[in-house]
Amino acid sequence: MAAGVSEAFDAIDWSAPWLVPWRGLGQPVAQQVQSEPSVHRALQSAAPQDGPVGFVPQHELPDGTAYEQYIWDTRRVPTRDNLHDFFNGLVWLQFPQTKRRLNELQAQAIAADGVQAVRGPLRDALTVFDENGAVLHAPDALWAALVARDWQRLFIDLRPLWADARLVLFGHALLEKLVVPRKPMVAHVYHAPHAIRSIANLDACLAQQVQPQPWATKPFAPLPVLGVPGWWPANEAPDFYADAQVFRPPRAVSGG
Repeated sequence: MAAGVSEAFDAIDWSAPWLVPWRGLGQPVAQQVQSEPSVHRALQSAAPQDGPVGFVPQHELPDGTAYEQYIWDTRRVPTRDNLHDFFNGLVWLQFPQTKRRLNELQAQAIAADGVQAVRGPLRDALTVFDENGAVLHAPDALWAALVARDWQRLFIDLRPLWADARLVLFGHALLEKLVVPRKPMVAHVYHAPHAIRSIANLDACLAQQVQPQPWATKPFAPLPVLGVPGWWPANEAPDFYADAQVFRPPRAVSGG
């Protein structure tokens, strides 16, 4: 393992609110990585025998082969010894059906269009969610305020409604970045139409909803995650949300 990686795993605060759904699975795997410095082996030891994928070292990915295509063809995930690939592996273990569906659509797009310098709309949207996505089930008024980027209404006026909401992070890059939380970190949020009864239930429902349309249009809303009530002590002060560099107003629509 590269120097400093073990220290990076030490830095994970498993008591953080956004890691609550991940703690039971992720903390033992992280501890194994620290005692036996191999991320792919630690993930593999936690993977069910009938799981959709296994985990292999990064060098097994052949030169010139697209990462997503390799996973689809071999059911093996090339894995580096770092936090990014650790969290990617955790998402595979926690959301196997959704990750397999994302991978299927990525592989289909590669088969149809090849690997291009710029991803097409669908591949771009799938990558955005895979890296930085989250799922929110919330009262309609909260979702409407989020889509409108009405931060005052979302986080202050309607603050009590957050007790009836549940936000689950999905993107492995977002989980990695939140090891060192910063106010500007944003999730691309998908609206869960039904209550999130369990992660397994969410996985099954989400996998069914990942379809080329409307996902190619990026049906996500940006949410600065440290603004979520209860997720960061500083947001108890209303002026936390006055930072327009983070809580940006809606884009003006130009006339035509």
